[in-house]
Amino acid sequence: MATPPSAVAFAALLRAEGVTVVEVGAWPTHNRNAKGPWGPVHGVMIHHTVTSGSARTVAMCRDGYTSLPGPLSHGVITKDGRVHLVGYGRANHAGLGDDDVLRAVIAERALPVDDEANTDGNRHFYGFECENLGDGEDPWSPAQLEAIERVAAAICRHHGWGAESVIRHLDWQPGKVDPRGPGMDWTATRKAIAARLGAKPPKPAPAPATPAVSLTRLRAAALGDPGRPGTPVTDKGVAVVEAALVDRGMLEKPYSDGHYGTATVRAYARWQRSKEGGSYRGDAADGIPGRDSLRRLGLAAGFKVVD
Repeated sequence: MATPPSAVAFAALLRAEGVTVVEVGAWPTHNRNAKGPWGPVHGVMIHHTVTSGSARTVAMCRDGYTSLPGPLSHGVITKDGRVHLVGYGRANHAGLGDDDVLRAVIAERALPVDDEANTDGNRHFYGFECENLGDGEDPWSPAQLEAIERVAAAICRHHGWGAESVIRHLDWQPGKVDPRGPGMDWTATRKAIAARLGAKPPKPAPAPATPAVSLTRLRAAALGDPGRPGTPVTDKGVAVVEAALVDRGMLEKPYSDGHYGTATVRAYARWQRSKEGGSYRGDAADGIPGRDSLRRLGLAAGFKVVD
C-alpha cells in the first residue's frame, strides 16, 4: 500500500524533478482529512479548471466555493508551467469513480470504460488542476504540458509506479471530459512521462515488498484450531486484512488487534456483502475468508494472496 510522503518531502521531490514550485499559504495542513482518510494512494489524476487567469484559478482551487470546499487539488499548474501547491491530504478533486478503473491503475494495465461511480477517488489519487477553459479551444502551453510530465514523473518515481498510474479525470468519473483542448495529446503525455522515468531511474531504496496473506493460515485464524476448539491461531496476515477492513470502513480501528475475533468476523462479512467484496448473500457472507473475497480485498488494498 502506497503511503504519501510528508508535505516537505513532497515539495522536495517535485523540485528535484525540475518543477517550479510555488507554496501557497499554509498548504501543508490545508486538507479535507476531517471528512475521510487520504491513502493508500495509487495514482495521479490530471484535470482542467474551466477558468482563466492564474491568480483567480489558484485562489479558487485553494478555497473552493460554496458547494465544494477547498482544496480542490494538491497543486495547480498554471499556463506558465509553475506548480502552485494549495493543499496536502484529502482534496475535493476526484469524487466518486469506477472501482474497475482503480483496480486497473493499481495493476498498471489498460483502463476499462468508466461506467460506474462507486469508489472514493479523493482518497486514492494525487490531484492536479490545470488552468484551462476546458472549451476545447483554449490551448495548452508547452510549459504547462512539460510541468504535467515532470510532476507525474516525480510522484511515480517516488512510489515506484509507471506512467500507467497517471490518468485523466475523464478516465475516472462518468461524464467528465477533462483535460481537453489544443495541444493536449494524452498518448504523447504518457509516453513523455514514461521516457522521463526511463531516462532517470530511481535511486532511493526499493519500496517495501507487497504483503502476502496466506489463505490457509488466515482461515485457520478465523476458525480456530480444529483439534482444540476455542484455541486461537495467530497469523500476521490477520493484521494485514484488518488494516484493509479499517481502510474500507468495515472495521473500527480499536478492533484491529491482530486477532480474528467476533468484530473481525462481522467486518469481513460486511466486506463479503459489499459489491466490491463479491455481493455475497445469506450463509455465504459468513465472515470467514474465501479465495474470491480475499483476492478482491487484496486487489483493493494492495496485498497478494497465497495458499
